[in-house]
Amino acid sequence: MYQSPRRLCSALLLRDAPGLRRTLASGPRRTLTPPAFGPRPASPRLQAAASGAARSHPRTVSSMGNGTSRLYSALTKTLNSSAAAQHPEYLVSADPEHLEPIDPKELLEECRAVLHTRPPRYQRDFVDLRTDCPSSQPPIRVMQWNILAQALGEGKDNFVQCPVEALKWEERKCLILEEILAYQPDILCLQEVDHYFDTFQPLLCRLGYQGTFFPKPWSPCLDVKHNNGPDGCALFFLQNRFKLINSTNIRLTAMTLKTNQVAIAQTLECKESGRQFCVAVTHLKARTGWERFRSAQGCDLLQNLQNITQGAKIPLIVCGDFNAEPTEEVYKHFASSSLNLNSAYKLLSPDGQSEPPYTTWKIRTSGECRHTLDYIWYSRHALSVTSALDLLTEEQIGPSRLPSFHYPSDHLSLVCDFSFNEEPHELL
Repeated sequence: MYQSPRRLCSALLLRDAPGLRRTLASGPRRTLTPPAFGPRPASPRLQAAASGAARSHPRTVSSMGNGTSRLYSALTKTLNSSAAAQHPEYLVSADPEHLEPIDPKELLEECRAVLHTRPPRYQRDFVDLRTDCPSSQPPIRVMQWNILAQALGEGKDNFVQCPVEALKWEERKCLILEEILAYQPDILCLQEVDHYFDTFQPLLCRLGYQGTFFPKPWSPCLDVKHNNGPDGCALFFLQNRFKLINSTNIRLTAMTLKTNQVAIAQTLECKESGRQFCVAVTHLKARTGWERFRSAQGCDLLQNLQNITQGAKIPLIVCGDFNAEPTEEVYKHFASSSLNLNSAYKLLSPDGQSEPPYTTWKIRTSGECRHTLDYIWYSRHALSVTSALDLLTEEQIGPSRLPSFHYPSDHLSLVCDFSFNEEPHELL
């Protein structure tokens, strides 16, 4: 039976919480602070990007997961480089030609309706970082975000100051979507994604994105009862702006051993200019005491990216939760790499040389944790950062820290606008 895009959108949002359907029909709307820089143009990025036709029927799922968890569990027990090649359907998105578009404004409206009892999201401003004349091409907006795996948030992470109600997936997913819709990235790099196939892939593909997902081989989510499958990295890009040239799923190694951490690297071509660049997303090993392990993983990723970019001939953007402060070796490896990378968020500091004081701030049973762990690296010789989204202040985050009713993750999203540096022949 055919379902309209509007009904598909509603079904995807509400299948976790049937009781909220009444809210969408008549409930009060919460006030949403408009995104910084004012409302972004509605057409080029999201509205014109949505394409295709989908007639798939939404499945009924529970708050954290469903029966497909058993399938995921069986898959991840054997998932390695060869297994990934045998199961490509779990690592790439559905054919966009078979997806119905949805209106991003309608999706945002539905998210607001679900969130009507929560406080409004806080204003975050973009900081203009341009040092020369604007580029003739529109900027490339990149969002980096560890969105907090649902299974880990509810079952493992022990956020002692976060109310249990704030972690409910039927509302938290709307906060995540609201953040994405507010900033309208051209490229979206996510970590700790454990609701790719039932939430992000179907919704974002209907907004015009093409997505790829690579799960961790032994995701800790699988240890949580009623999990929704493994978490992993996801990379989305707008199909109306970019053409996919090459995609590589990387299982990171450390000291020649394959590890539980992964990365995705894709070479894209800008449809406006014909220029190519590579974008990568990763999530390195967590926890104190694993510094050398992270360093080895970072070196392995850099070597892979060296090969993919043909020795830095192709410009590069690397997004990730590195689980490492700027004092760690893995950070220094990226800062001194022959790929000539710079960290975008350093540009927000007065001297342009210091990372933000935090990108994650939480309170666990072990105490309060405030760290800078998330980064957007870019090829300084080929790309310029034209603007970057400022971070939430300590006052906005609040004494209970993250996550909260205001914010869905323990990590802040990072958003940057990039432009290509003019090539010498273009300056003549």
